[in-house]
Amino acid sequence: MSGVQHHLLLCATPTKALCGDPAVGAASWGRLKERIRALGLEDPLRPEGVVLRTKADCLRICADGPVLLVWPEGITYGGVTAERIERILLEHIIGGAPVEEWILRRTPFSQMPAAG
Repeated sequence: MSGVQHHLLLCATPTKALCGDPAVGAASWGRLKERIRALGLEDPLRPEGVVLRTKADCLRICADGPVLLVWPEGITYGGVTAERIERILLEHIIGGAPVEEWILRRTPFSQMPAAG
């Protein structure tokens, strides 16, 4: 395995639906799984690294859901419907250009200090 290119965390089916409709979240999760597989993004031999996905209960942004957090950039997308998944995957994850109009916030992750 060449490593991890991205990890996508989708607040898809919250137990307390404060951010959005759980049915929309479930459809978004289904589409995310389907398209990641179809695009070969889970292939451990992919030179850029694999794309991991996690269904989260809550990402603590209680508005504009479903919400998708993209690691390592720390970009949070809002209103991530099943229809928006394709564009996020093609333009941001594969193409490297975030879809600016759907970004709720940018929270870059800090670099971890070297072990030593």
